[in-house]
Parts: sequence; structure tokens; C-alpha cells
Amino acid sequence: MVLSNKTLDDILNYLDQSMTNLAKDTLNSTEFHMDSDNLKEFLFSQYDVRLDNLLQRKNSNIHHLESKIKNKIIQRKQQLLEDILKENKI
Repeated sequence: MVLSNKTLDDILNYLDQSMTNLAKDTLNSTEFHMDSDNLKEFLFSQYDVRLDNLLQRKNSNIHHLESKIKNKIIQRKQQLLEDILKENKI
């Protein structure tokens, strides 16, 4: 399925909120004791997993997307994770 810009933006907005909540929950959890490098790696991998799951719901995946859209996702992922890490002083 070809994704419209609106659909992709909806997916990315949802993913932004999901990742922000995950970071907060992970940092506040007594079950997770991660150093900053492990936390960064965890968040990066969770972003990819969650993105893939959201795209699959739309009968798509990252391999079906145009390079322009992939670049948009990569830039947005990088910015989101930088913002999360800065906000939480990681």
C-alpha cells in the first residue's frame, strides 16, 4: 500500500507520543536499570519495532516506502530521540 503524507504523519505523531511515554516509563521504572548507552540503544530499537508494527497495520513496511519518505522518517527519529535524551538529561 502506498501511504499518503497524512497517513504517514499520523503514524509518526503517534509514534512520537509512544516513544516519549516509553522513555518516561522506562526512566521511572524500578525494573529497568540501564546506563545511558543501553537506554539509547533500547529506544532506537523500540522506535524501529514500533514503526514496523504501525506500518504493517497499514499493509506496508519500511521497504515499500520511497527513499524521500524513508529520509523523512530517519530525520524525525533522530530529532525525537535527541529531544528525549536532552529532556531527560541522558
